[in-house]
Amino acid sequence: MKQESDRPQKLIPTVENLSQAIFIVNRHAKTAPNPKYLYKLKHEALKKMLREGKAKKVGLHFSANPKLSQQQSDVLVVSGNYSFHIPPSKEDFSSLPHLGKLDDHVKNPKARLPLTAAKLLLQTYTGIRENEAPSKQKPKPRQPQFKRLGESYF
Repeated sequence: MKQESDRPQKLIPTVENLSQAIFIVNRHAKTAPNPKYLYKLKHEALKKMLREGKAKKVGLHFSANPKLSQQQSDVLVVSGNYSFHIPPSKEDFSSLPHLGKLDDHVKNPKARLPLTAAKLLLQTYTGIRENEAPSKQKPKPRQPQFKRLGESYF
């Protein structure tokens, strides 16, 4: 007997639900085979929340994993009980304080939400859909065709 349905649950886009959904999507993006869509979903949801006043930019942190071993900063965004990092814009460097190194003791609260429900909530909130692009698979090798002597291959 199944107690719950297999369909993802419908969530209301409150600040707490959106923050949990972004947290789940971000956590899964770190190990996903194609994380670009999940990171785009996270970024667009946070941008919309910032525009609506549901989240706020707090400051800049040094990135934990800078590109090409150079120093890099990320914007710390707080939404509800959760905090996230997004790439900075040029205005962020002049308008936000630099908070220095990321504090490893600050953790987001645990969230129990299926990835499908989190994606569905963020997709309805942002209006972004995942493109069902064909995967880049190698073409199947063609079998050699043998013709009788004198016949054309074309």
